[in-house]
Amino acid sequence: MAPATKSKSKVKIQPLADRVVIQPIEETEEMKGGLYIPDTAKEKPQQGDIVAVGPGRVAWGDLVPMELVVGQKVLYGKYSGTEVTIDDSEYLIVKESDVLAVID
Repeated sequence: MAPATKSKSKVKIQPLADRVVIQPIEETEEMKGGLYIPDTAKEKPQQGDIVAVGPGRVAWGDLVPMELVVGQKVLYGKYSGTEVTIDDSEYLIVKESDVLAVID
């Protein structure tokens, strides 16, 4: 069986089943009133770009294909998935059901 998708990034990562790899979009820091907000106090980004998708999940013996594709910008749950660092880049691996919406 051939891979369902190709990774858009240079990182070689292929999620399994119905998981997607998301590269979070870092929001630009705006200092208001000259206050510095440390990284630990900032909210985690909740949107990112899909860089890889798995082949889909198996239900009742049949493969259910993924609805998401590489390159889409998505919103995901605040505490969803597993954070990983590969080659100094941050990624989030989540199940397809943890993706809340696709941003056009």
